[in-house]
Amino acid sequence: MKVLIVGGGGREHALAWKLRRDDPSLELIAAPGNPGIASLARCVPIGVDKLKDLAHLAEEEVVDLTVVGPETPLEAGIVNLFQTRGLPIFGPTREAARIETSKRFAKELMVRTGIPTARAAQHSDAREAKAALDDFASPVVIKASGLAAGKGVVVAQSTAEAERAIDAMLSDRVFGSAGREILIEEFLEGEELSLFAISDGQQALPLLAAQDHKRLLDGDFGPNTGGMGAYAPTSLGTPELTSRVMSEIIRPVLAAMREAGSPFKGLLYAGLMITDDGPKVVEFNCRFGDPETQALMPLMESSLLELIAAVAGGGFLSLARYPDWKPLSAVTTVVAAAGYPDKVRTGDVIQLPSPQEGVELFHAGTARDPASNELVTAGGRVMAVTAVASSLFDAAEISRSYAEQVSFKGKQLRRDIGWRELTRGARVT
Repeated sequence: MKVLIVGGGGREHALAWKLRRDDPSLELIAAPGNPGIASLARCVPIGVDKLKDLAHLAEEEVVDLTVVGPETPLEAGIVNLFQTRGLPIFGPTREAARIETSKRFAKELMVRTGIPTARAAQHSDAREAKAALDDFASPVVIKASGLAAGKGVVVAQSTAEAERAIDAMLSDRVFGSAGREILIEEFLEGEELSLFAISDGQQALPLLAAQDHKRLLDGDFGPNTGGMGAYAPTSLGTPELTSRVMSEIIRPVLAAMREAGSPFKGLLYAGLMITDDGPKVVEFNCRFGDPETQALMPLMESSLLELIAAVAGGGFLSLARYPDWKPLSAVTTVVAAAGYPDKVRTGDVIQLPSPQEGVELFHAGTARDPASNELVTAGGRVMAVTAVASSLFDAAEISRSYAEQVSFKGKQLRRDIGWRELTRGARVT
């Protein structure tokens, strides 16, 4: 079997790693890939926005399956294009991808369907948006409606801070076209949880629940990022909670998408807030999350390849059993570049520690210097260090220790991934 992976980040490295373990004889191609993925796949220098070139590559290589990692090509319609050419591909169409690419679309769908979520108002005029703040208590959440690489969210602690965020998005256009429209949302109290579900448009199979760490600094301080680490499993993600999320959120969303004429086939990511009133949706994503994927893949016992190949081939998922998981814990620590998430510095030489059993190093923002062939930083989130161990405490210790040994100038990392779960464990014992 020949598989093309579209993307070149840590998520795509983790997917390549998992697919290779599902089928060691698999022939993998990645576009554009990265130096880490290059150890598992043949990398072809085609950008994720070059849809026609990617389709030509899939045809020329006669690939059996294409897996799309990032959201940008999904928004651009890569699945639509591949389907018109009869090329099997895993991911939602442009229309179905709106569940992530337009927060307004997602919010209106949730309100119409009765899916639990935060109260919100949409605005494209800064003056009207500021006036609407009177209807919300502080803190209040300001979101860019479009894609902003996980950074288009501001939790404003005061009206003045909210007004600055509104001006930045609507007037200064700090997020470009993604901020042409914003959502003002009520702040939800609780703890966040990420739940992935693989859908064939009719049915869905949930994966193991994980928890992301969005803030840059320890203790959940600092600016929002694309994710500084993740862990799984979490005690919040009980079978009972997963069942409730599937019945109250995932299945109603899939039904609503079918009714809207845009059935969702692919990976649906529900970003949840577990409140006193139960789970509520913070956001949906239309693809594997990053860095949760890096934590989940080493724990997944079942074949991911079989599931996504079934969906991409137009088949249906079997609900006979959910995927199996190893009875272990995984912690992923992201090592970020100097200046992340604002003014990222690239080109710093990376020194890696020796391989260690129980640790997987997933490349994200890395490249080879064309002159020296040295490994250098090439993006905001540079590496994801995933450790798997018998306990969350051990996995966190190993992940942090290894991440600290990754060396380049100005590196940033959190040293408290999993801290909420570890605190809960301490209270129990």
